[in-house]
Amino acid sequence: MLNISNNQLSKGLFTKKYSTLAEVESNESGNALKRLLYISFFICVVILFIPWTQNIRAPGSITSLKPQQKPQSITTIIGGRINKWYVIEGDFVKEGDTIVSITEIKDKYFDTNLLERTKNQIDFKKQAIVTYTNKLINLDEQLKILKNQRNLKLTQSKIKLRQAELKTQSDSIAYEAAKVNLNIAEYQLKRTDTLYKSGLKSLTDLEKRRLKKQQVEAYKVKAENVWLNSLTTLTNLKIEISNVSIKYDADANKIQSLKLATLKDKVTAQSELNKLEIQYSNFKYRNGLYYILAPQSGYVTKTNIGGVGEIVKEGQEVFSLMPETYELAAEIYIDPVDLPLVKIGEHVRIQFDGWPAIVFSGWPGLSHGTYGGEVYAIDRFISANGKYRVLVKQDNEYNWPEALRFGGGVSAMLLLNDVPIWYELWRNVNGFPPDYYTGKLTNKAKKDKK
Repeated sequence: MLNISNNQLSKGLFTKKYSTLAEVESNESGNALKRLLYISFFICVVILFIPWTQNIRAPGSITSLKPQQKPQSITTIIGGRINKWYVIEGDFVKEGDTIVSITEIKDKYFDTNLLERTKNQIDFKKQAIVTYTNKLINLDEQLKILKNQRNLKLTQSKIKLRQAELKTQSDSIAYEAAKVNLNIAEYQLKRTDTLYKSGLKSLTDLEKRRLKKQQVEAYKVKAENVWLNSLTTLTNLKIEISNVSIKYDADANKIQSLKLATLKDKVTAQSELNKLEIQYSNFKYRNGLYYILAPQSGYVTKTNIGGVGEIVKEGQEVFSLMPETYELAAEIYIDPVDLPLVKIGEHVRIQFDGWPAIVFSGWPGLSHGTYGGEVYAIDRFISANGKYRVLVKQDNEYNWPEALRFGGGVSAMLLLNDVPIWYELWRNVNGFPPDYYTGKLTNKAKKDKK
């Protein structure tokens, strides 16, 4: 009741008979509440100063650092028809084991003796090349013989030319001598005629001189004629030498032209031989592609082509293979705003899907069921999901569970700096980023500096 008058009723009541009223009227409950509030406030203040490990939470999946240890899709290099399967899904195969065989579907490869026939074409083409080579050798011999004949003929013609030059020179001297004799004979005839007119010479002497002059003049004409014939012979020999060179050069050009044509045929045959050899190698290699083999030891996880008789195209995936041994790692994705905080070698705590764990993000030492990791690599470009991929490998603490499978989900915590709880609350309220992780050596250096 309300005490609104000077007459207090509580004094006239027997409160001891009513326990509830007595407890309400007492002050003990208020004191207990105060003590509870003080203790709670003290505990909250203490908690605010407890160290808190800043971290970045990032989802991801299990992968492997080595490309050859990741699941791979086995494709067919050539198109064909599925002939027979030698394994089933889940089978373990060793490197080189036959997985599936295919048969040919292109008509140009249907010939069962294709390799043998191609080999025969190669042999024929090699024989043709040998024939062209022998022909070139014979043509070279002909050129050599023709060159020798040309040299001999030119030598012979030059000797004749030299003889003709000497004979021409001799005839020219004889002609000059005949002209001198003619001049002498004319002079003697004039002198004899003068003496005859003076009566000092007889008519017989004059007639002898006239006869002598006629003989000398005839000899002069004969010598001139011989000299001109020698000149003609000399000119003919020069023309003959020129004709010899022209004739033998023409014959050599014909042989050289034939040689070039033969060389062209040989080069063409060599090119065709190379094409045939490449074709033969391709056919031989293609025969080995009718059987798809396991590139490494592992487990056949999934077949993408079912049944027998189905057609597969070139480059089409036939089945998937999981390697037998692989080194586990985790790939996680972080936001771009957190990228500057992540460093290679930084410690990471990982929780795997399917493995129970009690996680205290701020106190990793109290967490149970998590495993240690270390940042191994950070992508230099952003992924399609708008985040950066970070690869985490196992640390030296202890191995990850052996039952983990490739592609399983993970949840990672990248541990940063240790700060009080009050600072972490204040940072989150103000939207500040976490502190940069500096490591033990840097912190020790800072303390030494202080």
